[in-house]
Amino acid sequence: MLIGHLKEHLSVVTIRPTIVTSTLREPFPGWIEGVRTIDSLAVGYGKGKLKCFLGDLKGIIDLVPADMVVNAMIVAMVAHANQPCDIIYQVGSSVRNPMRNRDLQDFGFRYFTEKPWINKDGKPVKVGKMLVLSSMDSFRRYMAIRYLFPLKGLGLVNAAFCQYFQGTYHDLSRKVNFAMRLVELYEPYLFFQGVFDDINSEKLRMAVRESAADADMFYFDPKRVDWEDYMINAHLPGVVKYVFK
Repeated sequence: MLIGHLKEHLSVVTIRPTIVTSTLREPFPGWIEGVRTIDSLAVGYGKGKLKCFLGDLKGIIDLVPADMVVNAMIVAMVAHANQPCDIIYQVGSSVRNPMRNRDLQDFGFRYFTEKPWINKDGKPVKVGKMLVLSSMDSFRRYMAIRYLFPLKGLGLVNAAFCQYFQGTYHDLSRKVNFAMRLVELYEPYLFFQGVFDDINSEKLRMAVRESAADADMFYFDPKRVDWEDYMINAHLPGVVKYVFK
């Protein structure tokens, strides 16, 4: 409301991307800086710290590569440079090229099975198929029975033996706390059933398609993304190279 009141004759364009992932093509496939949204899951899973999670495997996870977001911003600015407007562009994939949580689980398992992360001791970390639980209650029960109760027992043993198991206790505590923080952070999104209408973005893409050169240079059509190829050959290798420590 404040922007609408103060903008006067200026154009106001709002770009609303969904989950932004590593680049599809530019400056090169898989480029990323820092841990972004789903990448924390990849880090935890690839390092063997994340054994289970929760969510609806049939649900859609709305992703968009970073270079597509940048291209959409550039095209939108050019399109509205000389005309007063107030418009929102939804930049995502949930309507035109949806990827489901089940796919994300499968791609992660395949990648880290074929190319396991090498830990600081020089040993490959073996991963299994992540257990995905269907509700927060079931996740809490699983964590309590599988990890929290044994961890409390280890804490008592550690105290009785003058902190002899301190290193093991702290390592397990970090892993459990990491999993719990991730679940609490992503819970609102893991069961989200909506998709986002990107009709404005599609109209913008239609305008760009009139110029073959511009369409190839300023691509932001989610239908161009082969999720399997992108995740296994670009995104996950990029996460391992630029995010894993």
